[in-house]
Amino acid sequence: MNHADDERNEKELFHRLEAEMAADGSPDSSPGASGGGVVDLGKARSARSAVDASGGASADADTAASGGESGDPSARVLVDSPGGSSGDSLGDRMRGKRRAVLPAWARSGAEFRKAVRWLSGHVGHVTAYHGVRLPWYGLRLAAQSPRGVAKFIGGAMRWVADREGDPLRLAAARRENVTEYMTLSRQRDRRVKWRTLVAIVSGVVGLSSALAMYVLAPTWLLALAGASVTLAMGWLGAPADAPVIHRAVETGKAPKLTSDIVLRALGALGIPAINQAQSKGGDGFKFTAPIARDGRGWRAEGDLPYGVTVTDVIDRREKLASGLRRPLGCVWPEAVAEEHTGRLVLWVGDEDMSKARQPAWPLAKAGSVDLFKPVAFGTDPRGRWVEITLMYIAAVIGAIPRMGKTFLLRLLLLIAALDHRAELHTYDLKGTGDLDPVGNAVSYRHRAGDEEEDIQYALADMRELREELRRRTKVIRSLPRDVCPESKVTSQLASRASLRLHPIVVGVDECQVWFEHDKHGKEFEEICTDLVKRGPATGIVLVLATQRPDAKALPTGISANASARFCLKVMGQLENDMVLGTSAYKRGVRATMFSWADKGIHYFVGEGADARIVQSVFVDAPAADAIAARARKQREVAGTLAGHALGEEPQVSKGAGFDLLADILAVTSADEPKVWSETVVGRLAELRPEVYREWTGEQLTAALKPYGVKTGQVWGTTEDGKGANRRGIKRADITKAVAERDGNSDAA
Repeated sequence: MNHADDERNEKELFHRLEAEMAADGSPDSSPGASGGGVVDLGKARSARSAVDASGGASADADTAASGGESGDPSARVLVDSPGGSSGDSLGDRMRGKRRAVLPAWARSGAEFRKAVRWLSGHVGHVTAYHGVRLPWYGLRLAAQSPRGVAKFIGGAMRWVADREGDPLRLAAARRENVTEYMTLSRQRDRRVKWRTLVAIVSGVVGLSSALAMYVLAPTWLLALAGASVTLAMGWLGAPADAPVIHRAVETGKAPKLTSDIVLRALGALGIPAINQAQSKGGDGFKFTAPIARDGRGWRAEGDLPYGVTVTDVIDRREKLASGLRRPLGCVWPEAVAEEHTGRLVLWVGDEDMSKARQPAWPLAKAGSVDLFKPVAFGTDPRGRWVEITLMYIAAVIGAIPRMGKTFLLRLLLLIAALDHRAELHTYDLKGTGDLDPVGNAVSYRHRAGDEEEDIQYALADMRELREELRRRTKVIRSLPRDVCPESKVTSQLASRASLRLHPIVVGVDECQVWFEHDKHGKEFEEICTDLVKRGPATGIVLVLATQRPDAKALPTGISANASARFCLKVMGQLENDMVLGTSAYKRGVRATMFSWADKGIHYFVGEGADARIVQSVFVDAPAADAIAARARKQREVAGTLAGHALGEEPQVSKGAGFDLLADILAVTSADEPKVWSETVVGRLAELRPEVYREWTGEQLTAALKPYGVKTGQVWGTTEDGKGANRRGIKRADITKAVAERDGNSDAA
């Protein structure tokens, strides 16, 4: 065979292959080509099969695309404007959403400083780590240099002898393919000749340069060259399983999130519309933005198929985590409130949210709080701080037991304690002492337990707070418009001691004990509902926590008016919506998806934002004691420490256990079926002046309302003997209320 002919045939084959590849990649190489884009052959075949099975749909489409030039009146006519939804028109571009020029961490001063601090610390650690080990690196490389020299020489000889082609030649010989073997042999001969020449020239030039340097170069240059060659040979001689230099920082093992992984995971959910789209060669999910790093994880955003909602994906979160091959605590599908219900944001963290290390809480070691300004209390899945403003809110916390509900309540109370102006009323109805760090250190009123004396203590305090609420409304109403322009307490007004408009924060754990009390439940509900509705504007904040968030444990009048909601894991839709609001479950805000390991992780609704997943700061009992001690010191300096924290009992403690209905019966006789309210209030003031001294007829009406007793117009006689019609009570209504309350029919 002629070698020249073989080479000419090889060149012709190469040119032919090159021309075919160029034709395939040209924009007009085939109808409908995508301009040289990469084609997924599997999807293309699936799509072609689906079209063929549809019974000639493609032929109809071609006829329609031709514009009906055949003149056939039965031909299909396209009714959609070409390019109508291309997004290229000026209107579409004007309505488009511009993406941020800078990432979120670069726009936030706090996050930017955090990133700079991390980078400085990282560079410093890496430099120190390798600097300490630098002598050891040199010794190891020097010891491995002989092995590196041998490896270098052996590799050079194998390269010259074309040893990499030996397997191919041996395979051709075993197949007895003479043509292929001879072609490979001639190729080896040419390579060996050329490589031998290169090796000889390199050896001569290298040895000459080395001799010249040895004679002419200064000592320091010789030492540098020798050290460099030794280290290079040592690096070459290092075993693959024992590298000389190790990483100074162990990086995470979380894989990078790619489109293929996302599509694979969505396809594993068992949602028919997604599976149908993927079976026809589609993706089943249209990405609307590139997958990118977001905090300590990856963020993917896109549109689900028509008819598929984000809640369908959230319901299958466990399957989604399996499809992504990530722990459940790393996978957080979310809806986009301002978009349609099929817009999915999938955030996949590098590590489980419940196990990820939170940044140090700014208030853990030092600092104070202004309750009228936002304060960080937790982090979102991306590791960014989430803030809350405790003023102007009423809050509810709901969860099943052992999920961190009490710890979250204690955290909020610790934040309130760090504002020395705040007056705290803390009630631990579970009775385990979880709120004692706050209560004993700074609280104005504090009680732990659900005994009858604890209930009476709390009831008297709540009655006082209702009176304080009324006093504050009068004070705010009397202030000039330029001093109180918004008709609510401000930070400046709270700092004016003469007005006594300081913040009041009431925290109640296991609040269902109050509302389900057989005697005083209705009154507790009435007072708390009033505080929830009117309290925020007057500087009174009520935070209620319960492990049974149903209509009985958390009355609707309270849950419906709470402006801040914290829902840790719950078991059902009813409990979910009682805490997070009506229809929250249908909107995909489902605290039922949290696992048992998600301690302290909850949905937070407040601060004018949609529901967010937050992991509250974990403050254990010793840390809580330290923070409370710091808060107490601040109060001692400011002179605002009072009440229970100083060992003072309520001034009306003697009357804390009074029974309003019994007192009314005591001051009215059986021969007085109807009595004016003002007369009853006057007699009550004589009976218990420490309790009823400042009561009015309106207060009596409000106090009787929880018992189902209504006041009305009552005919009576004035002191001068004239008849008059005024608001009053019927004694029969009082006796009936006592009978219903005590379960004693004889009392009526």
